[in-house]
Amino acid sequence: MASEPTTIEKIRGIPWSIATFAANTFFVQFTFFGSVFPLFLAELGLSKGQMGFLFSLMPFLGLIAPFIGPWTARFGYKRTFLTFFGLRKVFTILLLATPWVQITYGTSATLIFVSVIVAFFAVCRSVAETARIPWAQEYVPRSMQGKYTATNNFFTSLAGFGAVGLASFVLNRGQGLTGFMILIAAGVFAGMIGVWCSAFIPGGAPRPIAPGEAKPQRDLGDALHDRNFLLYLGCVGIIILATVPVSSFIPLYMTESVGLSKSSAVLLQIGTLTGTLVTSYLWGWVADRYGSKPVMLLGIGLRMLIPLALIFIPRGLPISLYIAIGISLMQGIADMGWGIGSTRILYVSVVPPEKKSDYMALYFAWIGVLGGISQLAGGQILNLTSGLSGNLGPFPLDPYTPLFLSGIFLMAVSLPVARRMKADNEFGLGQFAGIFLRGNPFLAMGSLIRYQVARSEEAAVLSTERLAGARSLLTVDELLDALHDPRFQVRVEAIISIARMPYEPRLLQALSEILHGTELALSTMAAWALGRIGNDEAIPTLQAALDSPYHSIRAHAARALGKLSAAALVPELHQRLGSEEDKGLRMAYASALGNLHATAAVDDLLQFLYETNNPKARLELALALARLIGQEHRFIHLVRATRDDLGTAIAQALTAVKKKFDRVAEKEENIPALDECITAFARGHIGEGITALVAILHALPVDHFDETSRRILAQCALRLDEFHESHTEETHIEYLLLTLHVLDTGWHP
Repeated sequence: MASEPTTIEKIRGIPWSIATFAANTFFVQFTFFGSVFPLFLAELGLSKGQMGFLFSLMPFLGLIAPFIGPWTARFGYKRTFLTFFGLRKVFTILLLATPWVQITYGTSATLIFVSVIVAFFAVCRSVAETARIPWAQEYVPRSMQGKYTATNNFFTSLAGFGAVGLASFVLNRGQGLTGFMILIAAGVFAGMIGVWCSAFIPGGAPRPIAPGEAKPQRDLGDALHDRNFLLYLGCVGIIILATVPVSSFIPLYMTESVGLSKSSAVLLQIGTLTGTLVTSYLWGWVADRYGSKPVMLLGIGLRMLIPLALIFIPRGLPISLYIAIGISLMQGIADMGWGIGSTRILYVSVVPPEKKSDYMALYFAWIGVLGGISQLAGGQILNLTSGLSGNLGPFPLDPYTPLFLSGIFLMAVSLPVARRMKADNEFGLGQFAGIFLRGNPFLAMGSLIRYQVARSEEAAVLSTERLAGARSLLTVDELLDALHDPRFQVRVEAIISIARMPYEPRLLQALSEILHGTELALSTMAAWALGRIGNDEAIPTLQAALDSPYHSIRAHAARALGKLSAAALVPELHQRLGSEEDKGLRMAYASALGNLHATAAVDDLLQFLYETNNPKARLELALALARLIGQEHRFIHLVRATRDDLGTAIAQALTAVKKKFDRVAEKEENIPALDECITAFARGHIGEGITALVAILHALPVDHFDETSRRILAQCALRLDEFHESHTEETHIEYLLLTLHVLDTGWHP
């Protein structure tokens, strides 16, 4: 049994594979597959039905694939491909005798002559392709399939630019069949260069039957019972019926209905090639990263717009050429999306590598049947509708209109079939679209490039920071990669950047792994980041971190839980607050309880505040208590206001409270007046103001406050009375702030 090439050998062979198809691009553009061939047949005087027959020969003769698949494996995929890839160029040379046949024997004989050449070419092509597809599955690493397809398309598109430009130049200056003969000869020469290049591609060795080994039997049953494979064949078949006839007859549509010259019709392929060129890397990158299926579906959706645009293209105007090129550009983009998505899903998700010969033989035969039927049907439809003209409402009618409308309908039918396929994608179509619609995709793409080219640690840190700036899920993989960077500062920046990102399960999972990892400096940051993201999916992993042996991790986990909807953990956090001796951990539990509006913990929080001496810690505890009342922003505003002028800020806050009291005092006589208290604070007599405020607190009717507010006010009155003799702006201000906050926010008329 021949061994498969190593990955290094495969990578070395990829440039030769790309060179093969780049050279072959000139051959296909100048002979059977470009815009030149239908124009050549029209120059010979063949009808559209006869053209459809010739177009159908190549796909129909693909039916031999299931019968020759085992033979190509035994003879060797590479040797089979080289032999028949070269023979088809030899048969193509005979087309150079077409003018002589037409002059000598007439149009009917010319049709037979060209049909025979096309048939021999089609047989050679079918055998070569039957060998090429499993060979390609062997010499292209699976992890590089999308990138390889994109790179190959990039270089074949570049070659296509040259081929189309040269073809347009030759046809514009050639008369009759002369220009076509020059192009066919040049195409055969380029094709032979491609044959030479393909000899350097590795793999494809013969797999002969060993002595005593039973002859392998063709087993198509598994493939025919593989639901996913059948769905793929169904989808591909519908797309072939929808697009192949349209693509084949577009050059004739442009010359007959739109009014373009032959050289201009050929030049339209510049638009198609540009579309494939500028999007090939993007499609390949997206397919490798997010899966084949969303790319394939998006390609189908874009491709549906092409026939509709062709129907409404202006006829016989100077601008018609430019609009046609724009449509061709969109077609190239759509075809590239469909091509990369469908090819990748075929190789990666649909065809089992150990059964590739049977599966690929059926695949090639199927597309041959449908391709032949589509070409015959397309030609016959055009023959039957040859007299169609006029307008139907906004729709201009001509022989090509039914062909375009049927293409739109069939592509719409293919979408639900494609959606039912199993693929390697982790994202649905809606999720896939959301990746590009959320955040700023253009900024994200720029940050991706900067991240990949960053050299120094400083540049890597800066580019990692920018990955989150776009808030786009396009940067998720790079952020995950940055978490594994050997440079510590890059890993730190990655966690900070992830904290700024919208919720994404993979990012959450990565942070969870870091939280429970062994790099403690990053574990605490991961806990913070999980709280910063604010998604409740992080609650279980943060709850588990509460039992970490490291106090810093437990503290950050508790604070993070306070930012989530972790109300179910309030009893546990409350219990930990009461039993914990470490002050830092107690502060974290208190902060979390405040964020979670744990009113049951109000007494313990008040006691903790009373026992704490650190001014900043006391202020944070006061904030936790203020959060139990609500309107946190008002408390923060009051804190900031008192930093500049304590007395004035308190007086202004009490003035706002007085307005509420006055509205109630009109109905009740027992609401105390605040005027003397306000005046004392306004004059800077803080001690006098506190004394007056304590008296007011004792006189307030309690039915205007809920239980939590009453407990806080009672404790504040007690502590203000206790501390006011030694009060300064730096000590015990939190009781004064809490009192004002409860009077303002907790008051209920």
